This record gives sequence, C-alpha cells and structure tokens, in this order.
Amino acid sequence: MALDKATVARIAALARIKVPEAELDALAGELSKILTWVEQLNEIDVTGVEPMTAVAHARPPLRADGVTDGGIRDKILANAPETTNGFFVVPKVVE
Repeated sequence: MALDKATVARIAALARIKVPEAELDALAGELSKILTWVEQLNEIDVTGVEPMTAVAHARPPLRADGVTDGGIRDKILANAPETTNGFFVVPKVVE
C-alpha cells in the first residue's frame, strides 16, 4: 500500500505529531514499507495456531501471602547514625 504526502500529513495531524514538509516524502516511503510488510503477514496461513499472550509459557513463582515485618530490623538500624529502642532517631522539626 503506497501512501502519498497528503495521507501522511493527515495521519500526522490525527496523531498530533508535527512533521516538517521536507520529511513527508521520506516518512511516506517508510510507512508504505511498514504497511506492505503487514500485508505480507496477513497472507500467512495461521489456521490451527492458537493465539499466544507471551512467547514463553511461564507462570510467575508464587509465595505465601503473609504480612511480615521483614525480620531484618537490626540490619536496617545498623545503617542509622542514631537509634533508640529499635527506632531511628531524627532531629525535631516541629516545635
């Protein structure tokens, strides 16, 4: 399918893309090649081929859904400059 400059300008306007007049011919050629490739894909016989949602049939690993505190409080607090009773000590900001 060959596109002309007017069609490419209309597509650019619909997509709200500003395309300079000098680039319309080159863009028309590129879009025409893409549409030709899509037309070639439509010619392929895909009867009996099931649609896929992903290339690999993999399921994400599942874990138990439980609420925890992380169990690493001491490791986290080791990075703090000052702690008290298991909490960060920060300067007072409101008087």
